[in-house]
Amino acid sequence: MLEKKVKIIIGRRETARLPDFGLEDVQVKIDTGAYTSSIHVSYCKENNGRLEVVFLDDKHSGFNPERLFFDHFRIRKVKSSTGVVQSRYFISGQIFIADLTIQTEFSLTERNGMRFPILLGRKLLNKYFIVDTSKKYQHSKK
Repeated sequence: MLEKKVKIIIGRRETARLPDFGLEDVQVKIDTGAYTSSIHVSYCKENNGRLEVVFLDDKHSGFNPERLFFDHFRIRKVKSSTGVVQSRYFISGQIFIADLTIQTEFSLTERNGMRFPILLGRKLLNKYFIVDTSKKYQHSKK
């Protein structure tokens, strides 16, 4: 008999930690309309087979101007919410949210002027969560 996995209820906004990217207590927006998860970068450049990245910017809490380097990444075409197809870098990392540690993939994009620097999409949400859009910050640090 198969065991049914219980999903955790989260709100439309939560707080997460992404230690592989040096980010603590970052606000994330739950985006059931997006397939992949994405994270705002203020700098991203490929050089000699390595990807150099600065996550967030000085307008977001948790911003760290440190440049991080990634040897493992890929480039994929993604259709934005406006319907424009873009080539984006994708990297993998851990996210701690709602008492779970999840290894997932993030597309890197400039989300200048957006309130939430990280969007969590269906690829991540479908496996672990049910979204209650009437709630916010159900699993924030107490």
